[in-house]
Amino acid sequence: QVQLVESGGGLVQAGESLRLSCKASGRIDSFASMGWYRQAPGDRRELVASMSSNDIPVYAESAEGRFTISRDNAKNTVYLQMNSLKPEDTAVYYCRYSAYTVYWGQGTQVTVTS
Repeated sequence: QVQLVESGGGLVQAGESLRLSCKASGRIDSFASMGWYRQAPGDRRELVASMSSNDIPVYAESAEGRFTISRDNAKNTVYLQMNSLKPEDTAVYYCRYSAYTVYWGQGTQVTVTS
């Protein structure tokens, strides 16, 4: 079992920044990938950014150039630095851990006002 605890969401104005954190605990596999997804009301959950165990990032087009994913393997933590936030970034953001099994965090709300 793997537990994921997210933090860092909140309410900001357009153009501001937020940093999300997700700490994994439990039976961690060194080859696991970790990433961030988001889901807005009425929409499907979508990839924002992910990072493989060898630190190769993948970004959604909407996140490219504004968001940066990073990972501290010693702390089993993945971060998402979100800059230049837009109202359309408003969603619940979920941390995802993927190894033999996929685990999801409980989600953290990000609300961006115009």
